Amino acid sequence: MKNTPAALLLALIFLLAACSAPATDVAPATELPPATEVAPTAAPTSAPPAPTAAATATAAPTAAPTLAPGAFRNPIITDNFPDPFVLEADGVWYAYATNSSGKNVQLARSEDLLKWEMLPDAMPELAAWVKPTQPDVWAPEVREFASNFVLYYTARDKTSNRQCVGAATADEPGGAFRDASDKPLICQIEEGGTIDASPFQDDDKLYLLYKNDGNCCGKPTYIYSQELAPDGLSLVGEPQRLVSNDRPWEGSVIEAPTMLKRDDQYYLFYSANDYGGIKYAVGYALCESPLGPCEDAADNPLLESQMRKPPDMVLSPGHQTIIEVDGQHWIIYHGWEVINGAKGDRRLVYMNRLEWQDGRPVLPESLTEPQPAP
Repeated sequence: MKNTPAALLLALIFLLAACSAPATDVAPATELPPATEVAPTAAPTSAPPAPTAAATATAAPTAAPTLAPGAFRNPIITDNFPDPFVLEADGVWYAYATNSSGKNVQLARSEDLLKWEMLPDAMPELAAWVKPTQPDVWAPEVREFASNFVLYYTARDKTSNRQCVGAATADEPGGAFRDASDKPLICQIEEGGTIDASPFQDDDKLYLLYKNDGNCCGKPTYIYSQELAPDGLSLVGEPQRLVSNDRPWEGSVIEAPTMLKRDDQYYLFYSANDYGGIKYAVGYALCESPLGPCEDAADNPLLESQMRKPPDMVLSPGHQTIIEVDGQHWIIYHGWEVINGAKGDRRLVYMNRLEWQDGRPVLPESLTEPQPAP
């Protein structure tokens, strides 16, 4: 799905974003300042002047059309809920997200993927290895095991001051998750740290995909895959590099891996470029196995900013996860809120059908038009 905005519209969007977006929006994708994540409601140092009545009337979006029965319209979560991951357990959907609103791991619950109830912190206590004054808990993902649930998360290691990956356990998908370890599960200190862990099962083997945080310090970024022990709490063998930021559209970073197997083909979805910029997007690679080798798809990016008039503008979509409901795949991701044509400071959650044509993933032409509910 490609969007080709006019040059004038792009120029206007960048001008508006530059005037209203907080300074943290141009920070590297994996180095969010704590104020952005931990206190998203804090007022900026110098607020822009209030718009006049005439300007407000001009910028006001048109009312959303009445939805037909059984249809929905994006976004599906309108709270600040970055880096969403969605898990089904016993017929209930659970969504997890990067720290915000005073929570280390945000958690929501839904019966239908459309109406979400916000729940208490899924991991209220930090592990001993996490820097307490700047925990930076990002990108949680959860997998169910035979006797428990394991939450993989990113946090700042107090010893190295790098972002590293930990694993916490709980008896229920809603937590409370606890990491009893005194060190991270994995931390590639020489490569800038490790973030964005994502578990994947292939037959009877488990794997953990993750990304080195090289963009924190001028190093290349890679998506890695490594076998997990059966309990999901330790790694086996050596990590394998799958893809790197070697394509122009990817900029200086790739991140947020998601692996999917369909018809004996392995698909590695990932996000790339500056998370706060208009070029942030989702692509994919075709892999021969969970440990590679992988080759970037020729039609990347798969999902990119939809530069239309609000409320149909979708800005910087990414950090995707993929679920399956009754044989239908859905892609869930975040995008920046748009207020009066300019980027806000919250990331909302979107969901679209993921179709397949000749072995290629395909998204709808519009990300925001009403669509049949799962």
